[in-house]
Amino acid sequence: MAAEMALSHRVPREVLSEADLEEVAQRKPPAGPSLRGCLREARCSAKSLTFRFLPFLRWLPRYPIKDWLPGDIASGFSVGIMHLPQGLAYALLAGLPPVTGLYSSFYPVFLYFFFGTSRHNSVGPFAVISVMIGSLTESLLPSENFLEYDSITNTTIVNEERRDAARVELVATITVLTGIFQVALGLLQFGFVVTYLSDPLVRGYTTAASVHVLVSQLKNVFGVSLSEHSGPLSLFVTIIEICKKLPETNIGTLVTAIIAMVAILIVKELNHKFAAKLPMPIPIELITIIVSTGISYGVNLHAKFDISVVGNIPSGLKPPVVPNFSYFGQVVGNAFAIAVVGYAICISLGKIFALKHGYKVDSNQELIALGFCNFLGGFFQCFAISCSMSRSLVQESTGGNSQVAGVIASLVILVTILKIGELFRDLPKAILSAIIIVNLKGMFKQFQDLCMLWKSNRVDLMVWVVTFVATLTLNLDIGLGASVAFGLLTVIFRTQLPHYSVLGRISDTEVYRDVAEYEMAQEVPGVKIFRSSSTLYFANVELYADALKKKSGINVDRLIEKKKKALKKLKKQQKKAEKEKAKRKKDVGDGKNGPGVAVIELSGAEGGKPPAHTLRALGLPQPDFYAVILDFSPVSFVDTVSIKILKNIFRDFREIEVDVFIACCSVPVLIQLERGNFFSSAITKHCFFPSVHDAVVHISRERCQASVDSGTRM
Repeated sequence: MAAEMALSHRVPREVLSEADLEEVAQRKPPAGPSLRGCLREARCSAKSLTFRFLPFLRWLPRYPIKDWLPGDIASGFSVGIMHLPQGLAYALLAGLPPVTGLYSSFYPVFLYFFFGTSRHNSVGPFAVISVMIGSLTESLLPSENFLEYDSITNTTIVNEERRDAARVELVATITVLTGIFQVALGLLQFGFVVTYLSDPLVRGYTTAASVHVLVSQLKNVFGVSLSEHSGPLSLFVTIIEICKKLPETNIGTLVTAIIAMVAILIVKELNHKFAAKLPMPIPIELITIIVSTGISYGVNLHAKFDISVVGNIPSGLKPPVVPNFSYFGQVVGNAFAIAVVGYAICISLGKIFALKHGYKVDSNQELIALGFCNFLGGFFQCFAISCSMSRSLVQESTGGNSQVAGVIASLVILVTILKIGELFRDLPKAILSAIIIVNLKGMFKQFQDLCMLWKSNRVDLMVWVVTFVATLTLNLDIGLGASVAFGLLTVIFRTQLPHYSVLGRISDTEVYRDVAEYEMAQEVPGVKIFRSSSTLYFANVELYADALKKKSGINVDRLIEKKKKALKKLKKQQKKAEKEKAKRKKDVGDGKNGPGVAVIELSGAEGGKPPAHTLRALGLPQPDFYAVILDFSPVSFVDTVSIKILKNIFRDFREIEVDVFIACCSVPVLIQLERGNFFSSAITKHCFFPSVHDAVVHISRERCQASVDSGTRM
């Protein structure tokens, strides 16, 4: 008792419950929507909207020409040079004619200057997005649909011109629809949708997509023709077919690819090793393309060694074309997947560079920017784009400070489209495949995540592995959906099985910690302080109630059942006594008791009051504590089911003569409890306290006061 009194007077300030706080602090009632408030929020000036959707108008007038322009020019040329081979290669990966890769490098890069907020992101073709598009074109428009009989060779051949035109139309439609999704999500402030793609999920997905990219390029490396497969397990079917056709390998094509890969790998390593000494990275990809095109043209590799080449690349820009809206129903799911994956990669890179260089990236505006690049680019025969890590790193390392570098890069690509592109018609496809495969090196390094996640977080490791396996087996579109679903299930699983703890007080402090983890944390005598590491909602609140009863150290439900049985027995005894009493009265009225015999009625308690039905009076064991405090600091929301279970907790513990208090309940949760009719005459806000220590002190003071009152009566 002395310890309780000392604890109760250790805090000099007054202890206030939530009900007292509302009177003292005068909490404002929840503000409902008003017409004036809505109009005030909607009244946004045209100027601020313009600056928001066209960010370049804000920073371009303050552009430091002397400090930034030289670096942006050098960076723009470096990135533009990279765009040329990568654009051609990723068009091949998407199953499209090479010129679409150049278009996809030009229009989006130029448009991003007006809409983007990241200063270092290099938008354009990206391997993962390209392979997603490629799997779609192969499934909806396979080459078998364009077979024609050739009377000259007396064989059936693929009409590549018709096939490419049909695929370009399909992909343009997908790109426009992808852009519509991204712009709509950005305008609705749904930039947070990427949060459902956790970092382990994105890295596992991109790693699996890289395997798809690698396998798709093996046909060009070995120089064999393969059937086009799509759907679940198509990757393994393709690998089996490649293995079967290895005896048909074109040695010239294989040697060309190997030489190109070795040369590119060596020079890229040199670029990385001597990055500080080189003014700009050696453009080995461009050099490889130029040299291989010259050799192919001079030696006539296509005719002599049957090495497949790119073919005709038309020069000039094409007028915009309206997409074929009849495809919308077939590709809507794929377009949404491409929109989300492309944005996830783009915003991840943007935030990395923004954090490094100290500026802010608007996630919703980035979604709008990427959406406009895709939406407008789709009318000009572009395929969907995202951001490339390799190009973005080059843009940063070569002195790029703004998207002026992107404009310079787009001009380099424009010159290529208008004048230079047609010179690469003799470029071997094996060279482009070699460029694609070498650029996957960074993606395959993500396998190192497995060791790191094994040590740090096994659940994230499971998400990575499941995403990787699902994407390999179910293909890119279905695999993404399955991976997101599994990721959400892990969140639900973690909230359903949180860490439950009983808290104790650290000596001479107002700090309370888990008694199982801290040796100096001691339980407050007579008080159980219970905490869950998760919020409360329908999926875990019953588990919360069960864990609370288990941690209390007594079988609450069993004790309540015993009390009910004892009360039932007592009630039967009272009824029996009442019947006997009534019988005696009747006997007195009939004179059966005889003359001079009086019937004396005995009361069950002093003053004629009925006896209190306490556990002690019923002969039942009493709990070794008299109060329970629920620490609500992790609780961010409650629903109707959790409110119902919380009421049951108050009722059950009151049945065994234990008071329940709630501490650290946030105001939003308190409002939700009010709206859910949680409070009543039995449960008031006097049971709520702003901190655990306040609740403990209140309980101790009330206990001391009750003892004093009891002593006074005695």
